[in-house]
Amino acid sequence: MAVSKFYLGYKQLSKAVFEWQAADRTALLAAFMVMDVFSHWLWCLFVWYRRDTYSNYIDMNLLYPIWIGVSMVGVFLLWMSSRFSPVRSANSNLYTWQAILITIYSAYITFIVAVLGHSSLVAGVSLVGGTMLCMMLISRRYVWRAFIGQIIAILVVTLIPYAGITIPNLRQMIATTLPPNIHSYVTYSEMAMMKDATAATILPNGRLNWDSVNYLRQSSNLLWRSTHIYMSLPKAIFIIYMFRTLLVILDDSRKETLQHANQDELTQLKNRRYGLMQMKQALVTIEESQDISVILLDLDWFKEVNDNYGHDVGDRVLITVAQTLSQSLTDDTIVSRYGGEEFLIVLPNTKHDSAMVIAEQLRLSIAEQTIMVDDNITFNVTASLGLYTLTYKECMSLKKANRAAGKTETGCQLDHSQLNKSYTESTFDNQTELTQLSHDICQLLIGTADKALYKAKGRGRDQVVSANEMLKSGDNKIDSLYSH
Repeated sequence: MAVSKFYLGYKQLSKAVFEWQAADRTALLAAFMVMDVFSHWLWCLFVWYRRDTYSNYIDMNLLYPIWIGVSMVGVFLLWMSSRFSPVRSANSNLYTWQAILITIYSAYITFIVAVLGHSSLVAGVSLVGGTMLCMMLISRRYVWRAFIGQIIAILVVTLIPYAGITIPNLRQMIATTLPPNIHSYVTYSEMAMMKDATAATILPNGRLNWDSVNYLRQSSNLLWRSTHIYMSLPKAIFIIYMFRTLLVILDDSRKETLQHANQDELTQLKNRRYGLMQMKQALVTIEESQDISVILLDLDWFKEVNDNYGHDVGDRVLITVAQTLSQSLTDDTIVSRYGGEEFLIVLPNTKHDSAMVIAEQLRLSIAEQTIMVDDNITFNVTASLGLYTLTYKECMSLKKANRAAGKTETGCQLDHSQLNKSYTESTFDNQTELTQLSHDICQLLIGTADKALYKAKGRGRDQVVSANEMLKSGDNKIDSLYSH
């Protein structure tokens, strides 16, 4: 895959991070390094062009070999980023070339920091920003080692002058601010430049005075501060842009990952795990005078559909029913594929009578759907639904009964007659206890709705059965559910 050195937008960066091969990412990193080195090359060109002006502040004899070195590093990086790069060869050792690339660039940046007068601005941007960018594209192990090595190297070149060892430095001044122990922007090497007073012949009348010193100092500081900003600010802006884009990519990837984790791939409804999690949350946040209704929906004769028409048609039936549910219910409703041809529908803050109306409307809407196999064969699908509504009072009674029985997270030993016992609001102040019991209550609600669904199947299918009405009639099958 070709690497574009001229444009890398949102989609291109996303592909570079998540889809490109390691060799392409290495070549892309080399291209970024080329941009950095080229900016240094342009600075050398500018200084050479204005050498008559800046020769008072820059050691021109040292500039030329540095310029040659910058050019050589630039050519190497350009080669590493080109289509002829050794990292693209099938026979090359990619990780070895990555190590060489990061080592050369780290040594180069350390050298640049040294010859510019130990600029903390350039060093900081290159060290932190460059390392983060490299970790995004190549082996983190090599980048981490280079990061540690560069820290050590920068510390060494910063402290060496205090040991009496002179490091070549581009910065020079005709004179420096007096006295030298006063804090200023000048570096250690400049503090020793009183000998440059011999060059005072370039000053007015060949004399060194305070006005001349201040003028030279300010001019030198302006040049070097501008240089440090030029070499660090564009790089910092570029790196921040890259990481801003990367964070957008990661946010989108997180959303996509959560979507796949929480969504049923076939029907595009929430899957069982996420549906149960939302149901538990609805139970935790239930408020006084609010009821919660649960519907368990099962398609009738679905096995025969698969056997007679094939699983592709069966999948189409599931998709059609899922679309019908999504279009018929509000956004507050929790709809999930519970398993196979079963769907779980949770209606927060919904009374029993309203839930019965909704369930009947769903049954009719599903029955109206016509599935076409081919031009001559069509059929309709029906569904059986079991419904159960839990009142706030019953939910609190469940909590009280489980706490009295010593239950915290598992087990629902509860006689149905306990649901009608009185309670006081102060008994149920602890929201944490309700959270711990939400799993058991979920299973209780679903199990009760499932009993009603089983009754609907037994009565001939294509109908809605209420577990609450079965309880009122004294159905033993429902009563046994509370003592399992």
